[in-house]
Order: sequence, then C-alpha cells, then structure tokens
Amino acid sequence: MNAGEIAKLTDEALAAARAAGSVADLESVRIKYLGRKGLLPGIMKGLKDLEPSERSAAGRAANELKKSLGAVLAERKAGLAGEGAAKPAFDCTLPGTWRPTGSMHPISLVIAEAVRIFGSLGFTVAEGPDVETKYRNFEALNTADHHPSLDPRDTFWLETGECLRTQTSPVQIRVMESRPPPVRIITPGRCYRRDTTDATHSANFYQIEGLYVDKCVSLADLKGILTYYARQVLGPGVGVRFRPHYFPFTEPSVEVDFSCHVCGGKGCRVCKHNGWIEIGGAGMVDPRVFDKVGYDSMKVTGYAWGMGIERIAMVKYGIEDLRTFYENDLRFLEQFV
Repeated sequence: MNAGEIAKLTDEALAAARAAGSVADLESVRIKYLGRKGLLPGIMKGLKDLEPSERSAAGRAANELKKSLGAVLAERKAGLAGEGAAKPAFDCTLPGTWRPTGSMHPISLVIAEAVRIFGSLGFTVAEGPDVETKYRNFEALNTADHHPSLDPRDTFWLETGECLRTQTSPVQIRVMESRPPPVRIITPGRCYRRDTTDATHSANFYQIEGLYVDKCVSLADLKGILTYYARQVLGPGVGVRFRPHYFPFTEPSVEVDFSCHVCGGKGCRVCKHNGWIEIGGAGMVDPRVFDKVGYDSMKVTGYAWGMGIERIAMVKYGIEDLRTFYENDLRFLEQFV
C-alpha cells in the first residue's frame, strides 16, 4: 500500500473515530486500525515489498496514520466519558411521580386544635426544656420533700441533679419568673414519668396545661373555659364534671371528667361502667406558688389546669389503647389524613 492509499485510509479512520457514538464503538475503530491484527500493522509489514523510492513516503504516511488516529481516539474517548458523567440518571422528559401527601399525627392534631381553641380565648403558647431543675419541677410548685413524685421510682433523675420534667407546669414557673401579670398561656409538650406502659399509661406522654393570672380570676372562669373547650372538641352534647381533689400547687383543686365517648355516659368497660373518663386536673393557683415567683398573692389570683393529650385523642377518636399512638402503624395513622 503506497503513501496515497495510506492517506486515504487515514481519512477513513479519522472519520470513523469521530463518528463513534460510544466508548465501545471507539474501541472497535482502534482495534480495526491499530490493533495487533489491524490494518496499520499489516501496512508496516508490507513496506518491505514496496519499491525503495516509495518506501520512505509510505513509512511517513503510516506513522501519520498512527499519530493522527491515536490523538483523535484519545480526544473522542475523553469526550464520551464526559458525556456519560453529565447524563442524568433519569429521563427528565418523563412525567413526575407524585408521592402521596403526608398527614399530621393524631397527637399533633389534638395539640393544634387546642392551640386554636384557647388562642381564640386569648391564650398564647409558651414552651420550655424537657430537662428541668428540681426547683422548677417540684419546689416552686409547692411540692413537699416527702411527696411520692420525688422518688426515683416515679421520676427520671439525672446525674446532674436535674430531672426529665414530669409535667409542663415548670414552663408556667419560667413565664411567671420572667414577666409580671397578667399572664394567659398554654404549655403543650412532652413529659416523662416512670409509668409501666399499658392501655392508658406511658413512660413518655404529651400534656397541655393552661395558666391565667390576673385580678379577680375565679374558679367559675376556669369551669367556663374548660366546658367551652370540651364542647368545641367533642360537640355540644358532651358532659363535663368537676370533682374536688388535691394538688400541691392549686387550692381549691378539682378533677375534670368528660362523659364517655364509647357509651355516651351510660357505662361500659372503657369508662369502668361509671359513664365518665378522667381528663385532667385543675384549680386555683395556690398563693404560695405566687410567693415563689415574686407575685403579690394579695393582689392577683389565677387558675391552672392540665390535661393529657393522648387521653383527649382517645376520647375524641374513640381509641381504646394509648399504645397505638406510638407503634407507627400506617394502617392506623392513615385514618387521620
């Protein structure tokens, strides 16, 4: 093969290399022309058969084929590799796959509803840390040193002397310490107690508490707002009952019951056949609590209340076992979309 024929072959080889659409196609071109059994090695072996006058020009043409084709092969290989890296892993022209919209957890739904209802009555939301001091969680709330809740078997105590809050009442102390009355707040949040988990108890649970401090606040005001809340949540037919009770931080104190959601107050297994379900506790703030935070108990009065969020959700949605809230079973949670 003379120099002219080799030059023509070079043009064909370069065109084939530039037209290769993949690395595999490019490798086929290399093997065809530069491989051990390719065209170029055959040309080099045939140089000895040419006339001496043609041999030199044919040798230069063969070297030009090897050099030019090698350069184009390397350039084209780098280009194809870059195109592969930039290529998206999916076809962006296809229509998107829309995932279903999630929903709020039933506990979050109850909290949001409570915030809305009490917000319409002028209450604002206050929050505090889950880890609290003994002073704010117990002492400032007029809890005696011998009270059972201070026992390590009832409360999660830390090595620092602090504890996981057993109620959201410490937030009320923090707020009263930070500003003068009037105070009108609700304090939703997580609480912790050493309770054995069963159908109605959990070692961690949610609570919402309320506090109103001002001049001439009465127990009648407290009963009015809790009755209003119950009927907003459960409908106008729900019954609300207040029973005398004792709490260290309120005096007088009451337990608050709602009529049973399952039997409508007639009596069943859920309400232990008395027609009522205990929801929470309430009462007038003990003057000694005001003294702890620097309020003048001779000038202001106030009421406080607390309710378990899970207990309200159980009544509202007709759920008999508290543990279902924490099992993350989508068959249960999807009902609240």
